[in-house]
Order: sequence, then C-alpha cells, then structure tokens
Amino acid sequence: MTDSRPAPLPATDRPDIAARLRDALLAASFTADGLLDLLGAPAYAALARSETVPALRATRGDTPLETLVRLFLLQQPVPHARVAAVLPVEEAVEAGWLRRVGGDEVAATVDVRPYGGPGGEDWYIVSDLGCAVGGAGGIGQRDEGVVLGVGGASTTLAGITVRTPVSAALDLGTGSGIQALHAAQHATRVTATDLNPRALHITALTLALSGAPAADLREGSLFEPVRDDETFDLIVSNPPFVISPRARLTYRDGGMGGDDLCRSLVQEAGERLNEGGFAQFLANWQHVAGEDWQDRPRSWVPRGCDAWIVQREVQDVTQYAELWLRDAGDHRGDPAEYQARYDAWLDEFEARKVRAVGFGWITLRRTGSAEPVVTVEEWPHPVEQPLGETIRAHFERLDYLREHDDAALLDSRFKLVPEVVQEQVGLPGAEDPEHVVLRQHRGMRRATKVDTVGAGFAGVCDGTLSAGRILDAIAQLVGEDPVVLRDRTPAQIRLLVEQGFLEPAG
Repeated sequence: MTDSRPAPLPATDRPDIAARLRDALLAASFTADGLLDLLGAPAYAALARSETVPALRATRGDTPLETLVRLFLLQQPVPHARVAAVLPVEEAVEAGWLRRVGGDEVAATVDVRPYGGPGGEDWYIVSDLGCAVGGAGGIGQRDEGVVLGVGGASTTLAGITVRTPVSAALDLGTGSGIQALHAAQHATRVTATDLNPRALHITALTLALSGAPAADLREGSLFEPVRDDETFDLIVSNPPFVISPRARLTYRDGGMGGDDLCRSLVQEAGERLNEGGFAQFLANWQHVAGEDWQDRPRSWVPRGCDAWIVQREVQDVTQYAELWLRDAGDHRGDPAEYQARYDAWLDEFEARKVRAVGFGWITLRRTGSAEPVVTVEEWPHPVEQPLGETIRAHFERLDYLREHDDAALLDSRFKLVPEVVQEQVGLPGAEDPEHVVLRQHRGMRRATKVDTVGAGFAGVCDGTLSAGRILDAIAQLVGEDPVVLRDRTPAQIRLLVEQGFLEPAG
C-alpha cells in the first residue's frame, strides 16, 4: 500500500540555507519571468493547470534553469552532479529541502514555485509535492493535511486587498503563506493563523525563501489564536469556504453547517479592526428559496462597519456539488461512492432549501460614522486586477458622499476620471439616442446608463466649475428650469461619484 502521508518538510530554523538557496535560484533565473522565457506561453499556462508534459518536453536540456524546473516544479529526480552545479546540495539535503534517491540522484521534498510580486519582486511559494495549484487534480485523495500552493482564489484575494501601509495585519487560514507574504511588504507586523500546523510550517518556508520578514505564526481556527485585546489595520482571509455535507478536506471545507463559517468570520472581524481598518475575504453564501440572496451576506456585516459585497459567480446546487467532487478527484474513483457523495451533497442542500450558491468578495471597513453604508451587488463581468486601490477609493468616496448633502454637492467641483468613454445607443438614423452609457476601462470596468443631462454634465466636469454652475448652463441650453434641474440631478451625481465615474476635484 502506498503511503499517502505528507512527506517531512524542510527545517525552518536554518534561515542561512534558505538565503543561500534563494541566491542560487535567482542566479539561475528561476523566476516567473525566467520560466516564461524558458517554457514559452503554452507550456507555462499548462503548468498552471497542473499539466506537466509540455514543461517536461521544454526542459530536456541540462542548463541550470532546466535542472531547477525539473527538480522543484516537475518533481523529477535529477543527477546529484547536475544539481551540485546549481545549488548547495549538501546543505539543502541537511536542511530537508532535498533528499537522496536512487543511486546518485536527488529529489525535492516540496514544490517551490516562482511567483512575481506586484512590484516586480521575485518570490517563491512553497507547497506540498503535487499540490502547487488548486483545481480538479484529485488532491483530496491524498492526506487532508497537505498544503496547496497558489490558485485562482489566492491571486484574486491578493489582487483585491488594499495595500496601504499599516502597523498590523492578520492573515486567517494562511495556507502556503501567499497573503502573509504580500502583507509583509506593507505591514510592520504580520500575524498568520491556520488550523493545520503543516500550513504554518510551509508559510515560514515561503517567507524565508522569498526573503521576506518572518511572521507571527499561530495554530488554531480563524480568530481562535488571536488575543481578545488584539486589533489590526488589515485582516485578510481565503477561508475554507466550501459548503459541503461534511468536512472531509481541511484546505477547503469549513466544518460548519452551510455558510456559517463565512458568516462567523465576517461577523467577528468587526471588533478586531482598528478605526479605518479593512477586512477582506473570499466567501460563499447560500441562495435560499423564498429569500433575496442579498439579504443573507448583508445580515453578516458587523455594526460599525461599511461594507462592499460583490457576487462574482452563482452556481446551481448540481454545478456546485460537481465542481467540488471533481476538486477532490471523486469522479475518478468508485462510481457508487461518487454517487453516494453526490446524493449527500444534494440532500444537504435540500434540507436547507438551498437552490444555488454565490461566490464573491466581502470588504469591511471600520468606520466612526453613525450611518454605515452596506453595498451588495452582483458583478460577474471582467475586471482589471489589481483592484486594491479601486476598493480603497470606493470607501473614500463613501466618506465624501456622507459628508456632503445635496447643497454641498452642488457647490463642489468634479473631474471625470481618466479612460471613461461615452456610448450612444439607438436606432440608425434616429435624431436622439435611446440611451447614453458611460463605460470605464479600468478597475471594475463599470457601465451605467445616464440621461442626456447626466452625459452632458459628466462630459464637462474638468474641475474648474461647480456642479451647480454646470447644471445652470445645461438648463439654459436645453430650455429647462434651472431650479428643477438642480433639484433632480444630485441623485445622478451621487451615483456617478459612488461608482467611480466622477471624482471630487479638491
């Protein structure tokens, strides 16, 4: 019988060896850019899908970079002499990064994957062998304690996180440490928690091999390891949010009924945030028969917090069950067992009257306002990552709109943000368009309908004239009572500011 237990991990108490390994990897161009140059775009993309054949074909030579790709990414044994020409082999074996196999070969004990930071940094994400990328790879058929590397969810959360300098950041359910690694670039102190002690060990390896400061690593579920008196300026979490009939897999299943884990995470975050601090999560929420789906995540928002909840995708219960059964590799096993698990999933959803499951982002910001603003919306359309600055600006605009009543709004000056275009839609040959659309080409890439007054107003906003003076000029052009126009237009201005088409001009 094959032993499916995770292999022993490299030591975390030898930072000197991790530093020497890092230097050697960089010297061989074992970086995200170096991989792309070596493998080419198709093989590089295939590797991200856990398909290794194209990369194996592209690394049949004996250059240092090809040696490292075969060793750390493709998990192939490599002759000792070839590795010794690139890495400090004996030290790497001693510290547990490599192990001797066969007659005179060495193999990696962990997957080491180059990862490019937002500022061009060359980082390395460590994970268990064969677990570098999430997805339908049958990972779940291995021991549940394995630690996955970077998947689409990880990079999504990293991209939406607000990256302003902070004193204290908290990464809940750190996994391989990617969120802690990002946070270490702009937080003075980073705390990372995980229920799986192996994940904390691997996070320490990721930080060390990436040349990042060490984090305060604590074992426990979500907020459990955090002291009652501790608060943070940033909290991030890509939690085990999958809604499943039972917690089979630590890396994805929350172990609570339905979407209770996500609810608890969001509700408990408020009291852990400093004033002005952000908490950002990926989450699933149930669509229950007879309920408006927006009411569910809205009810999770803690008192004293603004919130922006964006639903990015919805799957009916059959699609959802099939996705996560494939993720665990159950579709490749015994058909009767697969059917039984599928049945159990649908039984669970039926008992809870769940018709579909939504997936998206939740951002909280601690506010001192007596009237917090909670925005819940569906936006399945393409966006431009990273979105951290877009999200920060969204909450800044909320503050502005809260502080300005309609009279103050009309006295203010605005600028149309860059790269907004206007589209007119109507029948060919018609004198006037049926409607006008303003469309963003950056950030959320929103599109919103406006009337001719709104389009004209936005088009002349260059920061020189107040909103009221612009409306007076428009009223004169269209022959409308300026008092009436001033009375009915602020709601449209508020919408354009809230959605990021207009920005205050000082």
